[in-house]
Amino acid sequence: MSSPFAVSAIGWAARSFVALVAMLAIYLLGAGTLRKFKIAPDQEPDPEQVVKVNARFRCIVCGAEVTMTAAQNAEELDAPRHCREDMIPVGPIGPIG
Repeated sequence: MSSPFAVSAIGWAARSFVALVAMLAIYLLGAGTLRKFKIAPDQEPDPEQVVKVNARFRCIVCGAEVTMTAAQNAEELDAPRHCREDMIPVGPIGPIG
């Protein structure tokens, strides 16, 4: 009577090969996924282009307020995000002086 776990040498070799192929596939899939998270940071703003602004924004969810005193471009001022929503302008927006 043979044991239910008895497997021939060829069976062990086949199982080992399948396991190695599966490990390699899992590794390559994981490495490829992690590689996609690598995002280059934004370039540093040019200090010569930063202008003084006077802008106030309020979060529509929690009511937090932000006063912006410097921006890259005063004409195209983007509202910051808070509570995953764009904040709304509540004060004057534009360059100082």
